[in-house]
Amino acid sequence: MRIRIGNAFEKVALAALAVMASSLIAVAQDAAPKKPGQRTPPTVAEATAFVNDAEERYYELTNKAQRAQWVQENFITDDTEGIAAQAGEELNSFSAEMSKQAHRFDTLQLSPELARKMLLLKLSTNFPAPADPKEQKELAQVLASLDGDYGKGKWCPGGAGEKCLDITAIEKIMAKSRDPEELKKAWIGWHAVGAPMRQRYAEMVELGDKGSRELGFADAGALWRSNYDMPPDQLAKEADRLWEQLRPLYLSLHAYVRGQLRKKYGNELVPLNGPIPAHLLGNLWSQEWNNVYSLMDSPKPPQSFDLTKILQDRHTDARGMVRYGEGFFTSLGFAPLPKTFWERSLFTKPADRDVVCHASAWDVNSKDDLRIKMCIQVTEEDFRTIHHELGHNFYQRAYNTQPPLFQNSANDGFHEAVGDTIALSVTPEYLRQIGLIDAVPPASGDIDYLMQQALEKVAFLPFGLLVDKWRWEVFAGQVTPENYNKAWWELRKKYQGIAPPVERTEAEFDPGAKYHVAGNVPYMRYFLARILQFQFQRALCREAGYSGPLHRCSIYGNKTAGERLNKMLAMGQSKPWQEELETLTGEKQMDASALADYFAPLKTWLDEQNKANHYPVGW
Repeated sequence: MRIRIGNAFEKVALAALAVMASSLIAVAQDAAPKKPGQRTPPTVAEATAFVNDAEERYYELTNKAQRAQWVQENFITDDTEGIAAQAGEELNSFSAEMSKQAHRFDTLQLSPELARKMLLLKLSTNFPAPADPKEQKELAQVLASLDGDYGKGKWCPGGAGEKCLDITAIEKIMAKSRDPEELKKAWIGWHAVGAPMRQRYAEMVELGDKGSRELGFADAGALWRSNYDMPPDQLAKEADRLWEQLRPLYLSLHAYVRGQLRKKYGNELVPLNGPIPAHLLGNLWSQEWNNVYSLMDSPKPPQSFDLTKILQDRHTDARGMVRYGEGFFTSLGFAPLPKTFWERSLFTKPADRDVVCHASAWDVNSKDDLRIKMCIQVTEEDFRTIHHELGHNFYQRAYNTQPPLFQNSANDGFHEAVGDTIALSVTPEYLRQIGLIDAVPPASGDIDYLMQQALEKVAFLPFGLLVDKWRWEVFAGQVTPENYNKAWWELRKKYQGIAPPVERTEAEFDPGAKYHVAGNVPYMRYFLARILQFQFQRALCREAGYSGPLHRCSIYGNKTAGERLNKMLAMGQSKPWQEELETLTGEKQMDASALADYFAPLKTWLDEQNKANHYPVGW
């Protein structure tokens, strides 16, 4: 997990950092007498010393902030929020200061490695605070409180004082219930968690934008988009290009799902050619639709299976679920997870306290203290999620021999894509190999399998794109606090073709009901990961010698593919992502054709079904 940097700093610590920054700049400077106000031109030796010292300090502060955030998310109290805020503030203040100081060396010709480290130092602050210590402290407290609000969020169906439901319980209702009134109440109940965040979120945006401008960026969104080895505007255009490659596939899926939901819920609830009501798609945010799979009429093979039921019938517990995921990676030639992983991870929700249940993977000491934090349920969805989260852990361990500034993925989309690539290999063939099913369903069941995959992978694409589109507009001032919710739902209608179950006003703050908005985690990584995972999978299957349909390929047990994968993982962030993509795939550009190829048989079937059933396309 890449730390979500908060930022508030005590005066003593800030003063210490200022002294440290000044001393770093002074390293290796010419000691000859200078006229008052004269400054010696920087040297390569000075730049080298600056980077080495900054990197060492960055490593220490990152690990300190990691530990503080781990405790805060596992023991949510005012005290732990304060500790996490202070550690995050210290790291972010340092990163912001180093980012400013690094610009002094812009005129030097540096070695490729040193130049890249200098670039990453400039971009090392995720959400920079302004230089004012008071504003630094304010931003850190806001960031920690928003994250804590989400973790403590509950819905009390019977009102205050009655039994309340946490996010895990509410998600179960959304996944399993087919009562539209119950679904609507649960949807409204959870989305109420965002409203109290609204004013603080606006304050966060103002402070983050100010800090970003002080570092030379137009706003915080421009800073986020600068992390992709291309100009910020080019990243936005690249995302649009990839979406246009896949939009026809999404439109076909949307039309079919809407038609199937109309058959279930009737014309009064689901319009013939309008947006789909958000509460009917099996997910609190309508971001993935796999929970409404049972309502789809895709042709079921005679040997179909229910993985959730199989796991539950076998009395598989949370640790057992994780053991399956570990076994996948060891089959590729990776070493087993360390003993401390099993001692320090959070696998189930504690009964005695609030925790942030959103699944995440951690490397707390940037060496081998690997962990996951997840309130595991014994379901097919969590089975796949575990494989994904362990992808982060094995990536973290693969690059832990790199210098601290290179201990990250090629870009943040790569980190998500690696785990998703492994999840793509959770095929029926893989399940047969590990003994969870006896036989692989025949090819006649491929459309049904692809339907299940599309309800997760394809349905997510527009949501993955629009979350940061909304934030980029907010950070740029194109969307003001008075229009937060209006702009949010306009984008959701434009890209997803969904609408809220009840009228929403600016009294609500529905973006805050999504963890990554409340936690201030950039989201473009998830959209790019949806593209990259299929590109990775196509390359790894080719490396494994597989030549059949891409959706039937699993690299489980193939050490040749594992070696190729590890070669890229071990590079960390030492090279531009284009070079690392080429190392794995032989290609230098992100390409959505692999995803389109994977779902091509389903696209043909969907178009036939939409035509035969007179399901209109679009909204």
